[in-house]
Amino acid sequence: MTFEPTERTEIHRLPENGRFDRASAYSILDEAFICHVGFVDDGQPFVIPTIHARDEDTLLLHGSVASRMLRNLRDGGPLCVTVTLLDGLVLARSAFEHSMNYRSVVILGTATEITDPDEKLRAMELLTERIVAGRWPEIRHPNEAEFRKTRMLRLPLEEASVKVRTGPPDEEEEDYELDVWAGVVPLMQKVGNPLADPLLKAGVELPAYLQPYRR
Repeated sequence: MTFEPTERTEIHRLPENGRFDRASAYSILDEAFICHVGFVDDGQPFVIPTIHARDEDTLLLHGSVASRMLRNLRDGGPLCVTVTLLDGLVLARSAFEHSMNYRSVVILGTATEITDPDEKLRAMELLTERIVAGRWPEIRHPNEAEFRKTRMLRLPLEEASVKVRTGPPDEEEEDYELDVWAGVVPLMQKVGNPLADPLLKAGVELPAYLQPYRR
């Protein structure tokens, strides 16, 4: 259950923070709401934030059929997907040793379009359920026009690496004697109370899966 390191994924900077186990990569992908997809179109690099979902050893990407990114990737263009979760600000006694605690994953490969209607609808369901579990059974599903306007891609999770930093600052020995506060400021996402649509039909109650919302 590990990724085989390649020349493109071998970690040279701070290799002690590197990991290649799939469990670490999958936990980061599953926790994050947004990934950033890098690709090159006509010689110009682009990096686009987008919603993703993991289906076992596959990453699902979606968007409009008019999307330059998805059109490029559908045709076999190479891509790089990155996800970063920020866990804390690491404040050191010296400017040089300031850092951040984080978890990140980098994925390389090529994607293919999901063209089978049943598989495509299932991918849409997985994407929706990953964000809010229990949502798909009660919402209106895509109609024919919406279905045609949406493109779903599948990226095999075959070439990837993970980097994780945890803990306090790593200082030069002499800096520990400085009269400067040092440590970690934890950072985390906070879920607020759901806000009803002003046009919500009277009598529609907040669903149980949002009381409270959990991933």
